[in-house]
Amino acid sequence: MPGRTAYLGFTEVCRPKPGETIVISAASGAVGSIVGQIAKLMGCKVIGIVGNDTKVKYCKETLNFDICLNYKKQNIDKELGKIGENFVNMYFDNVGGEVSDAVMNHISLYSRTAVCGQIAIYNSSSIPTGPRVARTLLTKQSTMQGFIVFNYEHKYPEAMNALIRWIQSGEIVYREDIHKGFNKIPENFMKLFEGDNFGKLIMDLR
Repeated sequence: MPGRTAYLGFTEVCRPKPGETIVISAASGAVGSIVGQIAKLMGCKVIGIVGNDTKVKYCKETLNFDICLNYKKQNIDKELGKIGENFVNMYFDNVGGEVSDAVMNHISLYSRTAVCGQIAIYNSSSIPTGPRVARTLLTKQSTMQGFIVFNYEHKYPEAMNALIRWIQSGEIVYREDIHKGFNKIPENFMKLFEGDNFGKLIMDLR
């Protein structure tokens, strides 16, 4: 499922063109890591955002992302500002919250944002008040679209064929974070919200 979500969310919502720049939050995760690798295969510049230095190294050295930022140590708004002005053609949003607020300050004219997840605010007791993005989307003539992968069921064979081909050729790699024990499901599930998991989080119940 993460692979199909990555492929369809990226190709259908972001509509990439060679030479464009994409920013991906949760870039070392099950979905974000595949999105970034597909983007590289399609000739895009990839900027990842992750939560620790080990993940930064993984994204740059193993996944071959062009740039990767650690939001826990770096000011994302300032770091993106150093790279350029209004240069983000695509944003694949896996987290929402302050990270996404920062990225939205740097989107280009006619940019496309795919909203895949909002994990930064899932546990909030009330919806946090952040920057209002409507004016930015208006002046940049940009689109922001949420998507549910099941709506693209008719394109599953296309996605699976492409992913199988890239994995078999070694052009796409993936990482699984496997934990054992039924009684450890709750504590490992919380890793998703704390940013501790690395790749696809799997519970082995055998």
